[in-house]
Amino acid sequence: MNIELYPYTVNKRFALTISRGTSSQNQNLAVGITADNITGWGEAVPFTIGSQVQSCELITTALNQIIPHLAAYHPLQRQAIESLMNACQLPSSARAAIDLALYDWLGKSVGLPLWKLWGLEREKIVPISVTVGINPPDGARARIRGWLEVFEARFLKIKLGNPLGIGADREMMLAIKDEMPTAKLTVDANGGWSLADAIYMSQWLADLGVEYLEQPLSRGNEGQLVELKQASPLPIFADESCFTSRDIPGLVDKVDGINIKLMKSGGLTEAMRMIHTARAHDLQVMFGCYSDTVLANTAAAQLSPLADYLDLDSHLNLLDDPFTGAKLIDGRLIPGDLPGLGIDRISQF
Repeated sequence: MNIELYPYTVNKRFALTISRGTSSQNQNLAVGITADNITGWGEAVPFTIGSQVQSCELITTALNQIIPHLAAYHPLQRQAIESLMNACQLPSSARAAIDLALYDWLGKSVGLPLWKLWGLEREKIVPISVTVGINPPDGARARIRGWLEVFEARFLKIKLGNPLGIGADREMMLAIKDEMPTAKLTVDANGGWSLADAIYMSQWLADLGVEYLEQPLSRGNEGQLVELKQASPLPIFADESCFTSRDIPGLVDKVDGINIKLMKSGGLTEAMRMIHTARAHDLQVMFGCYSDTVLANTAAAQLSPLADYLDLDSHLNLLDDPFTGAKLIDGRLIPGDLPGLGIDRISQF
């Protein structure tokens, strides 16, 4: 098979601020895998969590090193390809790009979208949430109005963990509640709180009607989640603390659910393993994203009938997405009938 890399920059309509910083654009990487006159597309999206830094440069270098070894394989040799990626210790975002491209190729080769190949039901797909980053109260109100210009958002994920402290977090939440009193609300602190602040905020947010709390403590402080879970009236989801299925057993007594991101997991193959592992431990499942284009979010949407919550909104905030894919229908991100991942490339990189 022939493998090509295509770096490209995507710009955000609204900059996103979380507890770790602010971003207004992202350099992603597309991977095209061609065999038997069929091309499958994948995407690698850089991200940083603590010491885990997967930059575009790192991902590109890793892919360029493995491509000569991959060329001898056919896209159907999935087990052998996975063994090779394991041996090369490929970064998870680079693995995801290859994994998605191979699935896109597979679906195109048989003329079916992945949700049909897996026997899933699109009717089970729940509405997506849309993200409101850390802002002063007036900025949060403006961001909500901006989302409402894109579509009728009814489910908001609020980023907290403001460096100014939980007082600023509370002010922002009250402004959002006033701006959209009927919206469903969830909170993601991206590890920005101490244990004491997390316990207090979990109780305060529950009184405000928030549905769940995501990653309240930073990665590395998982031991404190036991105490938080005992004190919190809200379900707790792990994001930065959970990369792959190997992380799940150690979180069973600490959280109520996990956030699966294709760039953390290394693609759909591991995402499926994570779903089954989580369900075996009675944990809920959420899908999330970084600065993913519609390519990666449509790939996740193919699996989304198996998820309880969906946070697949990043592409809706992009001004120059080079792909088209899943469509918003009544607040739900629905994959279509195109084969494979169900995406089309609409511009040059």
